[in-house]
Amino acid sequence: MNDSPGRTPPGPSPSDEQGNGVPAQSASADDQAVRTEEPAVRAEEAAPAAQWAREQPPRGQWSTPSAGPPPAPRRPTRTPADSGGGPTGPYAPGQGAWGGNHWAPPPPAPRPGVIPLRPLGVGEILEGSFGTLRRHWRTALGISLAVAVTTQAVTTVVTGVWFRDNPGFEYLDNPASATPGETLDAIGESLPGTAVTSLVSLLGSIIATALLTVVVSRAVLGRSTSVGDAWRSARPQLLRLSGLLFLLPALIVGVFGVAVAPGLLISAAGAKAVGVGVALFGSLAGMAGAAWLWVQYSLAAPALMLERQGVIASLRRSAKLVRGSWWRIFGVQLLAVFLVFVVATVIGIPVGIIEMIFTGESVTSGTIGWNTLIISGVAAVISTTLMAPITAGVTALLYLDQRIRRESLDVELAQAAAK
Repeated sequence: MNDSPGRTPPGPSPSDEQGNGVPAQSASADDQAVRTEEPAVRAEEAAPAAQWAREQPPRGQWSTPSAGPPPAPRRPTRTPADSGGGPTGPYAPGQGAWGGNHWAPPPPAPRPGVIPLRPLGVGEILEGSFGTLRRHWRTALGISLAVAVTTQAVTTVVTGVWFRDNPGFEYLDNPASATPGETLDAIGESLPGTAVTSLVSLLGSIIATALLTVVVSRAVLGRSTSVGDAWRSARPQLLRLSGLLFLLPALIVGVFGVAVAPGLLISAAGAKAVGVGVALFGSLAGMAGAAWLWVQYSLAAPALMLERQGVIASLRRSAKLVRGSWWRIFGVQLLAVFLVFVVATVIGIPVGIIEMIFTGESVTSGTIGWNTLIISGVAAVISTTLMAPITAGVTALLYLDQRIRRESLDVELAQAAAK
């Protein structure tokens, strides 16, 4: 028979008791005693059962089956700390495990050098450029000073010899009294000297851009480099960089010239009023096109130097990196140009005052003496020495930032910095 708790074992039937030789009256007395004890046993068994029912875990968790209805769920109570109005519960955002209040903040990005290895803001790009100049000032200023002194010395000599001692430029002292033919002759005579100074300045820009790009790329990894190391690293790419820096100005000038040419042709044909209007509209369109090209290919130089690309491949690489971020890159580059303008103005104003006091001349007057040229050259050297590392740093960091955003370059940079 089943002896499980809570069930009464069935008593012996009268036929069994009589069949076993037990008197019926005696069996009835014994059965009465057993039935009298059963309520007490049931009461003792019911007491623990009732107590166990009260100690059941909350609804939704494990519990043993019971015959009675499940207890009513308790309404969750709200503490003062939970009265912020946001979602609560074990998976609520902003909470950690076991009722924590906030997620742990993400670890900061590694910063082995002048920038953190993550997508950069505008301030961080400028900070990285100035940080490179501050931490590696010997190399950065040494490169820019050498380039500035060389180019400005050639420019000063060519200007003094070619422009100062050429009688053809006397017509430019008073352009109102000069005939159109005399003005064109003076401009034509100035072209060789202008070409020489422009070529020297372009070569200096090529060398400074190449070497300073290497310095900035090493500074991002927290590594110093000497002028000799930067030269050895940049020298294999100098010829390609020269082709790039010759091609870009040609493209920009070509776009502007094509935009202005129709107006000039119409004016030359006799319709001067119409020609001037068309030329004005064309000049605006040309400036817009030139600005677009300048930004579109502004990252070609660091791509050529750091990825060892060719000229055309670096132009394509720059266009790919700039795509979708044109306005952002335009704003950062424009800010860098504005900083250069401010520095040049701050240096140029006192220099102009000094020129007027000691020489009575200025570079804007028709008469240019050697004293004026030398003072102006010194001011140009100071300005170029200070700002060349900044502009090169902004361009190189923009290139790295675009690669971090698009190609997760920060992972490779962190691995390279750890070696």
